[in-house]
Order: sequence, then C-alpha cells, then structure tokens
Amino acid sequence: MPATTEGVERQVDILDIARTRVLRDGEGLDAEQVLECLRLPDDRLPDLLALAHEVRMTWCGPEVEVEGIVSLKTGGCPEDCHFCSQSGVFDSPVRAAWLDVPSLVRAAKETAETGATEFCIVAAVRGPDRRLMDRVREGIAAIREEVDINIACSLGILTAEQAAELAAMGVHRYNHNLETARSHFPNVVTTHTWQERWETCKLVRETGMELCCGGIIGLGETKEQRAELAAQLGELAPDEVPLNFLNPRPGTPLARYPLVEGREALRTIAAFRLALPRTILRYAGGRELTLGDLGTREGMLGGINAIIVGNYLTTLGRSPEQDLELLADLKMPIKALSSTL
Repeated sequence: MPATTEGVERQVDILDIARTRVLRDGEGLDAEQVLECLRLPDDRLPDLLALAHEVRMTWCGPEVEVEGIVSLKTGGCPEDCHFCSQSGVFDSPVRAAWLDVPSLVRAAKETAETGATEFCIVAAVRGPDRRLMDRVREGIAAIREEVDINIACSLGILTAEQAAELAAMGVHRYNHNLETARSHFPNVVTTHTWQERWETCKLVRETGMELCCGGIIGLGETKEQRAELAAQLGELAPDEVPLNFLNPRPGTPLARYPLVEGREALRTIAAFRLALPRTILRYAGGRELTLGDLGTREGMLGGINAIIVGNYLTTLGRSPEQDLELLADLKMPIKALSSTL
C-alpha cells in the first residue's frame, strides 16, 4: 500500500521542516514540531544550534539587547511560587526590604554605563498597591532626570487601570512571565492561576507597552510541557522572551531539584528560537550554573540575542565585563538605545 500523507510527513527531518517554515518563511514551529527538536539526540545538537543561530541572524540581526534589573521591593511576597525565595510563604533567608529612590537611580546609572538600553524595576508582590505605584512613578521620574535609558517594570498581576497608568508613566516594556506551561502551572503555583498571568499579558499589549514574557526551565516539567510553553508564548507573541533556568533556592519546595543539564539547556534555547523566530530571546537567571562560560557562548551562537548583565534579584550573575567581552569576541554589537525607542 502507498504511504499515507501523515506517514510521509513523519519521515521528514524536523530541521528540514524548520529551514523552510522558520528560516525561509519566518513562521515559528508549533508545539509538536518544537517537541521533535527537544527530542533530537546529542549528535544532532550542533546542527540544531547552527540553524537556530541562522534564524536569529536572518530575522533579528546580529545586535544584542543588554538589560539590567533591580529589585525595588524584595521579599515578603504573599504568593507561593515554588521556585521563588522571595515568597513569604516559605522559610527562605530572603527578608522583605524596599530600595530607596536614590539607590534606584544609582542602579539605573550603573546599568546604562554597561551599554544597556533597558532597565527593569522589579517588585516581589502579587500585584501593585497604591504605595508601590507611587514609588514606581517617583522612581521613573528621578531616573529620567539623570539617565537616558528605557525603563521596564515587573510588578505582578495588573488591573486594566494599573496597566494604563504604567503606560502613561512611560514604561517601555512590562515583564510578566507565564513561568511554565499551563498544564504544569498548578504544580508550581497555587495562589494564583496561569489564566490570571495570561490576562495581565493581554492587558499590557492593549495599553501599547511592549510585553516581556517567558518562563523557567527545570521546574519538573516534561519535554512535552516545554514544547507546550513555547507554543503558548508563540500565540501570545511577546516582544521579548526571557529564558531562565532553575537555580534551586534554599527554603523553597524546589530546593533539591537538579540543575538542567547543559546540553538540554542549549537544546531548549534553540527549540524556542525556532518557535519564536522574530522575538528577542534573552538569557536570564540560572544560565551561569547551567551553562557556565562555554555554554553561555554556545547559546549566543544558538539563538540568544539578549542578555541580563550583572546580578539578578536574589542570585548572583556573571560580571558585566565578562558578558561584554564575550559579545565583543563574537563580534555581536550591542543594540543602540535609539533603535529601541
């Protein structure tokens, strides 16, 4: 009997499909196709990374967007995100604290001095109250007086009124991660829903702010659920997707979870690039432990086109000098501020 169309399609190599669909046409892979990439054996990993890099160069170009982040309000969060040491629900060493406005301005200046074009103000909250919104307004005004940099915020779940207010303040980009696939989310967070996060992301887009939305790899999800997350992000179409890798924090329910293996992390980076060919794909937390120096370099040649420099909210990162030297060595120019406005 002749082979069915379905049977023929299964015999086609996924990288050949990606070369046509993603590289030539600029369309992202769907969940099943991403899963095929995630299942590729180690001896196919160099080919996968090379294709992801070619896609990045074709649809995003060689520039790398550099960002710094700072915590305006640290710790004491009422939510139970199982990976987060800032949750007040768990016995974590992180304690609640606020950053004053002069320190916020100083952090923005230090970020700009690295060549970064984006500075993100983060708060560990379910969502912003009036005090936090007023502090953010004050901080943004003070930063604009002294620093020429785009300002982003990550303040949790928003109402329509809060989203509109942040947009009116001039917030360039709002970060609100889905964190993990919808099917896995209840295993990671129980105090709010995946749908609530999704609705905030939609509000951000409706106000005209750019949307930054990604997730964390290594939360106990399956490969199928990683592919599910990639497809859900593809549907949401954020301007930026930060890829974090779990850095297990003391006192949290995931404290004893293993690190994502380096090759698996690189495979995930490349697969997400093939799902999101036109998106800013940013190295975020955990890459230092999961990938180290060599793996960080390989990821930059496997689909990544943005990085967070310096430390994260409660964990240490690489020094900005290390990352800037890497970009110079790879001949990847830092994206200019004028091109992000």
